[in-house]
Amino acid sequence: MGMISDQAILFCLLGVVFGLLVWGKIRYDLVAFGALILAIIVGVVPQEDAFAGFGHHATVIIALVLIVSRGLFNSGAIELIAQHIVSGGRSLFLHISVMSGVSAVLSAVMNNVAALALLMPIDMQAAKKAKRSVSLTLMPLSFASILGGMITMIGTPPNIIIASFREQAVGEPFGMFDFSPVGAVTALVGVIFIIFIGWRLIPVVDDKDGKKDIPLPHEDYVAELRVGESSSIIGKRVRDLDPEMDEADVAIVGLVRQGKRFPGKARIEEIRQGDVIVIEADAEHIDALVGSFKLEYVGGEKYDSQVSEGLVLTEAVVTENARIEGRSALSLRLLYRHGITLLGVSRRGRVFRERVRKLDTRAGDVLLLLGPQERLEDVVKWLGCLPLQERDLQVVQRHKAWIAVASFALAIAAATSGIMHLPEALALVCMVMVGVNIVPLKEIYTSIEWPVIVLLGSMIPIGSALEASGGTALIAQQIIDFAEGYGPIIVLTLLMIVTMTLSDVLNNTATTVIAAPIAIDIANRLSVNPDPFLMAVAIAASCAFLTPIGHKNNTLIMGPGGYRFGDYWRMGLPLEIIVVVVSIPMILIVWPF
Repeated sequence: MGMISDQAILFCLLGVVFGLLVWGKIRYDLVAFGALILAIIVGVVPQEDAFAGFGHHATVIIALVLIVSRGLFNSGAIELIAQHIVSGGRSLFLHISVMSGVSAVLSAVMNNVAALALLMPIDMQAAKKAKRSVSLTLMPLSFASILGGMITMIGTPPNIIIASFREQAVGEPFGMFDFSPVGAVTALVGVIFIIFIGWRLIPVVDDKDGKKDIPLPHEDYVAELRVGESSSIIGKRVRDLDPEMDEADVAIVGLVRQGKRFPGKARIEEIRQGDVIVIEADAEHIDALVGSFKLEYVGGEKYDSQVSEGLVLTEAVVTENARIEGRSALSLRLLYRHGITLLGVSRRGRVFRERVRKLDTRAGDVLLLLGPQERLEDVVKWLGCLPLQERDLQVVQRHKAWIAVASFALAIAAATSGIMHLPEALALVCMVMVGVNIVPLKEIYTSIEWPVIVLLGSMIPIGSALEASGGTALIAQQIIDFAEGYGPIIVLTLLMIVTMTLSDVLNNTATTVIAAPIAIDIANRLSVNPDPFLMAVAIAASCAFLTPIGHKNNTLIMGPGGYRFGDYWRMGLPLEIIVVVVSIPMILIVWPF
């Protein structure tokens, strides 16, 4: 095939990929891998380069960073610090200030998705203690973690990819802290905006009293509890329990006997052994009620007596591409195969009362799960969900925190000083963490986000083929022509805005793989240093604040925060403008043309 036809095929292929990614009905890793296979079949990607992306430095580093982040999480090193800093008694302004600062700093030293996963339960607990809406604090937390990821090379995948592309262009990759001058200043200004103005732009709903507040969206679930033979409520009428239920923050919403639900007269009915009372409450109060009235969970009969002593409740959010996304607990045979009961689902504040086990879940839903402690954690991971409750003390190995921190710090020092390359240094940390069982063998593979690895491994050869065919040069020329006569600063700004817009609708990894070669081509055509253009792509690809799909962190907070798709741009749009206004001068100071 000729040059032009190769180019045309690749542009068509990328057009279809972008269309499918924006549509979002097919998982992004399948879209990218399908595109790679098609590109090999039609001959636009050479067979010898077909799977080169999977052995690419950037792909390997991202996988290693995710394992190291899991180790820092498991050791409790950062959780201990966070818990000492966070307090439920602070004012909302002070709480957002502290949490945003901690989130940005943590995201600089570990993957920013892992940093958010660590701080989300702490933030939600603080909101509960202070009796305020978690929706006011989760979006600032997510945005601050995204900003913090820009500070170092390992904070976010785009920085790792950009470092690798610089090696191809200049012969030497960006170092661990080469991103820090621009990233830290941009993050600092962004976090200051979030603290003083940003959170006030988050939409709130007026309730009947005119108070601006949103109830905690994941607060209440509906659960079914069976009245056991030793229960203290046998013989009492439902209405007689009102004082105790009010005290316990629980509402009885129904009574079921022999599979039949009582109509309106349920409140005057005497409770018998074997009856099922349907209650509405949050996870904590459901469990407290089971203990105080000696009730049993419906589904609990599936566990033997030894196991049932260790039953625990866990709240978990359904992430994008989770195994349970688009499926129900019934279709996964959750109870029969894994011994875990799905008690409730909360979707953006809406509680589902009926047929919970048959409900197809969506990304952002919060699930209330019941099961044996030793099994529940594995099943939550198997489902692909993110636990919202803090981990059990036995899981967080706090006595090994110093090993995790020391090995990580030594690796960063070795990579920064040039004693070792970053992939080898991170691989060594992973070996130490596995060796001392901070990251158990079974968690090595579950901690790697395989869809991102497949996406990156598939897109790199396509990006290289586009570059070889002259496609990236063509796009670069179009951007230069559009900004002709305005000088390289306007070209740089335009590249940044285009990349940022793409990142809001596509995965930030895919955006970086396509935009990085374009940045290098623009620099070559203008005969200037490629560093400012690469740095602009790194910043822009990270800063996806307009939608819940642009960055995984924004997807994670959608359900627990009760946010809608259109809620993000209110704080996100001014933040993206601030990022462009602050980062362009900083790039020009640190990385001149």
